Amino acid sequence: MLYKNIFGVIALVLLLSQVVSAVGPTAVNLGTAGNFAVLSKSGISTTGTTSIIGDIGASPVSSTAITGFGLILDSSGQFATSSLVTGKAYASDYNSPTPTTMTTAVSDMQTAYADAAGRTNPTATELGAGNIDGMTLAPGLYKWSTGVTIPTGVTLNCQGNSSSVFIFQIAQSLNLGNGAIVTLSGGCQPQNIFWQVAGQVILGTTASFEGIILSQTAIVVNTGSTVNGRLLAQTAVTLAADTVTAPTGTGSTTTATTTVASSSTTVSGVSTAPTTTVASSSTTVSGGSTAPTTTVASSSTTVSGGSTAPPTKIVSGSGSNNVALYSVAAIVAAVAIGAGAYYYLRVMKKK
Repeated sequence: MLYKNIFGVIALVLLLSQVVSAVGPTAVNLGTAGNFAVLSKSGISTTGTTSIIGDIGASPVSSTAITGFGLILDSSGQFATSSLVTGKAYASDYNSPTPTTMTTAVSDMQTAYADAAGRTNPTATELGAGNIDGMTLAPGLYKWSTGVTIPTGVTLNCQGNSSSVFIFQIAQSLNLGNGAIVTLSGGCQPQNIFWQVAGQVILGTTASFEGIILSQTAIVVNTGSTVNGRLLAQTAVTLAADTVTAPTGTGSTTTATTTVASSSTTVSGVSTAPTTTVASSSTTVSGGSTAPTTTVASSSTTVSGGSTAPPTKIVSGSGSNNVALYSVAAIVAAVAIGAGAYYYLRVMKKK
């Protein structure tokens, strides 16, 4: 009976060694750029009745580069308001401390862009040859040396883990078709989805987009589109009767931890090797919801026409985007516990 218990513990520890949060890579730290729904270095313009929920800002250009909003300067001179913005508008020519605040925000935006662009060990490269239309993707780091197009839609599935992270590294442009939809499922949160785009971003008319856009050039949102995320551009942002809603949460990365507690039992007056109770818990590293522990799984993506994209692995977010070391450590611990217990029982039995 004791042997069965020991090997049962080993099996449990081995199983839990595979339990990691399906968080993908670590979230990109936006710094103070994360305070804005729309942030630009060259200007923000709109036509029609645009609605922005969150702050907007431009720097190093002046407030004259924010057009179409009917800005009304506050009596403090530090910000302006607009009937189209549920929030405040900031520019580099407003009163102190706004110029410094804006300089920092733009610097943080560029740092975040460099961070996202510099991530390594992608989950997949050149997926769909740049056309990911109709695919369902699991959390991870996706890299293209070309542009990316989504004619009708794509689904991002976090598989029940609201802290899961996506990073899309796009070397050229990103084009979302007219009426196309980026769909979030499985608990995905827009603040944990990062689109790093070196070229221009174009969202078609009545498109629906989710996530944080970090663009090195321009962002153009065509008429009637909705964005649940942030538009952060190193040149200009152009809107046309669109709706932009900044996420209420912050990017987060959560990894599962395993706590091992020991206790001993006595059988027929002989102390046995410690029995091990393994409890799983989760820890929130940065702001946002705490992820439940989940089992690593692989998923495949079906591309139009029946071809299947390479399987996508879900791994816990870390600096190296890998938790293999944790799994190996757990396996080694399990083997050591089992071997020690087995040896101890054999010796005690002989005595």
